[in-house]
Amino acid sequence: MAAVDPATAASFSRLSFRRAVCPSPLRLPLSRAVAPGRLRASSTVVALHKRNPKRLKYAAERQFTRGDTGMLRVQVEPSGEDFWKLDPIIDLINRGAVGVIPTDTVYSIVCDLSNNESIDRLRRVKGIGDSKPLSILCRSLRDIDTYTTGFPRGTNQGQANIFRAVKRAIPGPYTFILPATKQFPKQCIKHGSSTRYAKRRQVGVRIPDDPICQAILQNLDEPLICTSVKYLSEDEWILDPVIIADLYEPLGLDFIVDGGPRIADPSTVVDMTGTIPTVIRQGKGPKLDWMVTKDEEEAQSMYGLKGA
Repeated sequence: MAAVDPATAASFSRLSFRRAVCPSPLRLPLSRAVAPGRLRASSTVVALHKRNPKRLKYAAERQFTRGDTGMLRVQVEPSGEDFWKLDPIIDLINRGAVGVIPTDTVYSIVCDLSNNESIDRLRRVKGIGDSKPLSILCRSLRDIDTYTTGFPRGTNQGQANIFRAVKRAIPGPYTFILPATKQFPKQCIKHGSSTRYAKRRQVGVRIPDDPICQAILQNLDEPLICTSVKYLSEDEWILDPVIIADLYEPLGLDFIVDGGPRIADPSTVVDMTGTIPTVIRQGKGPKLDWMVTKDEEEAQSMYGLKGA
């Protein structure tokens, strides 16, 4: 048998991710066992990708080099009939990948909450500094109780039971600002002067009402760090996953879950750190009767001072 040329052997050692794990470039096998009660996954997945012969040099280091095939792009139906396609995405997240998934509002860049290197890469991909706080996509109220001090549950002194009211609003298009606990990674809350929340160690928590997002979260062992996807030079959300792939793949994005175009309607942000839940950004979630706006909060404070 003829000896293998060293250059040829080296080229085989640099096979792309997709070719290295399966004989066909359109099929990815399951790389881990699925625990009982989790999503049943098929043994294959159709990965949609495009070749880009004029690839730009990455601005951020990537852990998952796949050669000409680029990042992994999986198209999923919101109906749930093909959620088995998500298994490779879950595997990539567990291995430290940074990617984009849909939520019940806009698309989000996400990564594993406990992987500091992934969090740093997420910041570089998004182009945000250390002083910018990051939010978390939670699987349940248990996650919120673990990484924050939780919602007020009422007292005998007349404090309202906000926890009961919040339970009726989630899952839903709300981001709640709560004090973070020591379990929340310091990497996600840097001290800085750009935002009022960065100094006070607070974090936004979400439980999105989106089948694709929930299917991913329920198959992970931890919540996801997240930040919304925007144009690199404009403060405007990107709603089309195809445009997201074009703009962010050269920056080092590892995967994208294509759940179809979204509507420019971000989550409603509610500050839960004061005496009254205050809406600091009105979005998709309606203002509920137990919330106040900034103006209402200021008016109540002024009235209280005059009354005193």
